[in-house]
Amino acid sequence: MNFDFSDDQKFLKSEARKFLDANCGAARVRGVLDAAVSDKGGKAYDAALWKSVAEQGWLGAAIPEEYGGLGLGHLELCVIAEELGRAVAPIPFASTVYFLAEAIMLAGDNEQKADLLPKISAGAIIGAIATSEGPGPTTAATLKATVTDGRLSAVKLPVTDGDIANVALVLAKENGKPGLFLVDLDGAGVTREALKTLDPTRDAAKLAFKDAPARRVGEAGVGLELVEQIFDRAAILLAFEQCGGADKCLEMAKAYALERYAFGRVIASYQAIKHKLADIYIKNELARSNAYYGAWALNTNAPETPLAASAARIAASEAFWFAAKENIQTHGGIGFTWEMDCHLYYRRSRQLGLVAGAPRVWKERLVSHLERRNAA
Repeated sequence: MNFDFSDDQKFLKSEARKFLDANCGAARVRGVLDAAVSDKGGKAYDAALWKSVAEQGWLGAAIPEEYGGLGLGHLELCVIAEELGRAVAPIPFASTVYFLAEAIMLAGDNEQKADLLPKISAGAIIGAIATSEGPGPTTAATLKATVTDGRLSAVKLPVTDGDIANVALVLAKENGKPGLFLVDLDGAGVTREALKTLDPTRDAAKLAFKDAPARRVGEAGVGLELVEQIFDRAAILLAFEQCGGADKCLEMAKAYALERYAFGRVIASYQAIKHKLADIYIKNELARSNAYYGAWALNTNAPETPLAASAARIAASEAFWFAAKENIQTHGGIGFTWEMDCHLYYRRSRQLGLVAGAPRVWKERLVSHLERRNAA
């Protein structure tokens, strides 16, 4: 049995890499980073790149053709995600595609699909998901956000890409039961406050809602269950982004180790450097194996999807963080400087490691899924 991607999917991956090499180099990423941290307060994404990605059809890769997408499937979306991770692309792809689009395809009604999916495919809107209300997990008991007569009152933070998004999925209670709601962030009753993050190329915001119009997605009272399903899907796609970033870190570390001389020898000849690179490689391969398992589960809608998503999320988060950290260490003193690209990947590794819940949360979910499977 062949568990690898098909030739067509590999071709898509190759073309995506060529496109991003030409249109999303380190200089582009740095431009967004410099603007975001400057006093001018630039937006934390590359609008021109976002438009180009939409023109490539990537935003609608998994969206059915009847709603303006390419109708390819999740495997194609996985290979695109990996290349975006390699390029640390400064665009709200994950928030819009992994969360908003997946939620609408999973639980949206026909009207919501017809309204939002074509706009997502065309890059006309940016999405976000707002579930957290501060430190600690959000549960039915701790959820404070409420919807009454179609009006939302809530405070959500941090919300990734919340400062640039047009539409948000918001977790809130309706008649005492959790539900998931669509809110127009450009509409009435919404205020935003930008938050400082370690990776300013992917912004975060505090969103406050006061009687903001809201439309429910999915059935009433199943908000938490729906959020879990959305996060499982997003975790697998994020894992491919993390694998792409981790592989790039290994390439950077290896290339530098082969050209940097110390005491008359390239540093790659020293055992300590070899061990670093070997450890990165092992973690990357473990993460890739789990990501492939997740891709299979996602593409086939397998019952193992929650288990596969948890494993992929944990392994990929660990691999990317470790690779980014050891890449800096391999570069030595210069690796810590602003001029080197190492910090771009370290920043992104920390951001992606938290965007859908910290690894410890996913470890708890993994243990719970294994216990339930063993009990069955």
